[in-house]
Amino acid sequence: MDTISTQFSTAFGGYLPRLLGALVLIVVALVVARLVRAGLRRLMEVTQIERRVLSRGLLTNTVADLGYYLVLLLFLPAILDALQLGGLLTPVQTMINRLLAFLPNLLGAALILVVGVLVARIVRRLVTDLLSVAGADTLGNRLGLSAGGTQLSDLIGLLVYVLILIPAVTAAMDALGLPAITQPISNMLSTFLNALPNIFGAALLLGLAYVAGRLISSVLANLLTTLGLNRLPAALGLGSRAMTGTRSLADIVAMGVMVTIMLFAGIEAARLLGFATLATLLADFLVLAGQIVLGLIIFAVGLYIANGAYRAIYQSGMERAGLLGQVARAAILYLAGAMALRQMGLANEIINLAFGLLLGAIAVAAALAFGLGGREEAARVLEDMRRSARNYTAPPPPPTTPPMTPPSIPPTTTGD
Repeated sequence: MDTISTQFSTAFGGYLPRLLGALVLIVVALVVARLVRAGLRRLMEVTQIERRVLSRGLLTNTVADLGYYLVLLLFLPAILDALQLGGLLTPVQTMINRLLAFLPNLLGAALILVVGVLVARIVRRLVTDLLSVAGADTLGNRLGLSAGGTQLSDLIGLLVYVLILIPAVTAAMDALGLPAITQPISNMLSTFLNALPNIFGAALLLGLAYVAGRLISSVLANLLTTLGLNRLPAALGLGSRAMTGTRSLADIVAMGVMVTIMLFAGIEAARLLGFATLATLLADFLVLAGQIVLGLIIFAVGLYIANGAYRAIYQSGMERAGLLGQVARAAILYLAGAMALRQMGLANEIINLAFGLLLGAIAVAAALAFGLGGREEAARVLEDMRRSARNYTAPPPPPTTPPMTPPSIPPTTTGD
């Protein structure tokens, strides 16, 4: 028992200096790590990098904590060596060596990213101020491009910020030297950069179309209002005036023109972006919308003609003029409706069949009514026609006049 105690005391006494040395290294590591963290935090506050890069966030605390734990990690091999823990020392030393080898790449990527963010913020501020002084915000307000308190200059400045930041992020990814991780991200950013001209062209096309559409629709609405288009519903018998709170017909037509212009621009923008399916879909929708509008115009013309025919028949004063006018109006409306639906391309076969069946039904009904209910009247009409034919006498020929002879001219005598 005394032998075991002696051996333990001897071993502990021999290991105690190493343990004390490891404790000293731990204390030194903690002190140095705290000093490094405080120094980094002070440096970040003096240089105001966080305010210039992120405006607000956790950048200062993050950098300070990274420095703190990096110092502890650098002291870890010495502590393990002091404790003679070789089994743990080898992998930790390998990890630290790899980390130190990767640290320049990490610092380079961070530096590139910080510089890129600083440059992007400076350029964004300059572009925003220049556009604001040049009157871009006033133009945006007139064109209705400012929404939610965001001015046009701020939107363009944000776009410039993103355009500058994307190459900086790509360069920072490449500086890390981790192709397995950074290559997909770099490829994605490169694809986005390659698509930027098309995106910019599509956005410019849509913006110009929007501006032109608003201008044309505004002028067209005033012109149609001056020409009296808003009185057309009353002329068609659809009401004397528009309801309160609803848009006038001129405004609806102007809005339709605006939507048509934007659809044309959307088709071209989709083609620029490579969205062939979307462009085809918008083109088909535009064709269908044109057919529907033309069908509505045909029906409106038919409605106008039907109302005109009803008024003409009703004002003629003939017997049962009201009934005949209603029949004429219904027939014209049915014909106009069939033509409009056919122009819209809605169930052409059904429309043709319904139109043929209706005309056939009208012909059969007329034949039955004339053959069954009007036999006596038909016989009377035919008898009158026969009597008129029997009593018909040819008119006498015009009297003949003798042919005129030229007057005789007495002979002239001459004296001796």
